[in-house]
Amino acid sequence: MAALHVWYRRTARDLPWRRTRDPYAVWISEVMLQQTQVATVLPYFQRWMEAFPDVASLAAADLEDVLRLWEGLGYYSRARNLHRAAAEVARRLGGVIPDDPEAFRSLPGVGAYTCAAVMSIAFDRDMAVIDGNVKRVLSRLAALSPPSAAVIDELARKLLPRGTAALHNQAMMELGALVCTPRSPRCAGCPLRGVCRARAGDPERYPKKAPMPAVPHRRFAVGLVLRDGVVLIDRRPPGGLLGGLWEFPRVELDDEGTDGSTLAAGLRRDLHIAVEPRRALAEVHHAYSHFRVTLRPWLCAANAGATRAAEGRTTRWVRPSELSGFPMSTADRKVMRGLLEALEGQGQG
Repeated sequence: MAALHVWYRRTARDLPWRRTRDPYAVWISEVMLQQTQVATVLPYFQRWMEAFPDVASLAAADLEDVLRLWEGLGYYSRARNLHRAAAEVARRLGGVIPDDPEAFRSLPGVGAYTCAAVMSIAFDRDMAVIDGNVKRVLSRLAALSPPSAAVIDELARKLLPRGTAALHNQAMMELGALVCTPRSPRCAGCPLRGVCRARAGDPERYPKKAPMPAVPHRRFAVGLVLRDGVVLIDRRPPGGLLGGLWEFPRVELDDEGTDGSTLAAGLRRDLHIAVEPRRALAEVHHAYSHFRVTLRPWLCAANAGATRAAEGRTTRWVRPSELSGFPMSTADRKVMRGLLEALEGQGQG
């Protein structure tokens, strides 16, 4: 592994979380980087560290402010778990992130990967980090297809030089990100090419990927419910997809009925409010990790009746100009922009 470490010291990208061994900064970066590209994470990491520079500031923050800062990164349970975990560190661990893997693993949202990454990079614990990049590197080194989790774990631990976990783990992840890429790997420039069993054949065969399942498609009619210059928004329950974010009330569509009539009936059922759908705006399309959605927004006029949201949910009437202050999903931000453009076109912007 010496050649790998030399390569990393010479070519590693200069990233802000690599300039520190602060376990909090390492922790935040590793959570942000899960299923997210480095280029996307960079501005989020910098804004986050400015707003919440340590565990104490994150623990004391309002969850809505945390979600607002996370907006656009997706997988919002990551932000909620970071907030909960920081509160636990502050409450029962004296505000200090533990260097004990078992204690750190007990925090909300901390799984095997996050634990190994923070413990090794911040504290040099001899723990092997296995992410998608590392799994691909190991699969090609040993020509494993398909590789079992147990075999990958054993190989990662076997190749980990004792006492250099921080350097080694980051080097392995960097190698997978920059050289041993899923397609067109740069084998000629790989520091491990002399011991790679896949190099002599077709490296892209490893690891073998399972066929992708069909992606479900869901359709929603979305109510842009206006009354006396304010618009209705609804907060999602704290758990599950997009938990705690605000959205415009919606009704899932099936193959029956029209968007407008289905929306009016659904809002009457769910929020006990009578609305008159007046104009459909441009559809919004968005893809999540396991499904995709189409949102069909409708400008709606509302009666003067009060709303009563389903149990565990909250509704609010807000001025359109105030919407940017509420954490929302990327899809709802697109809907919001359509609303603001429509209002501006009517001279209400």
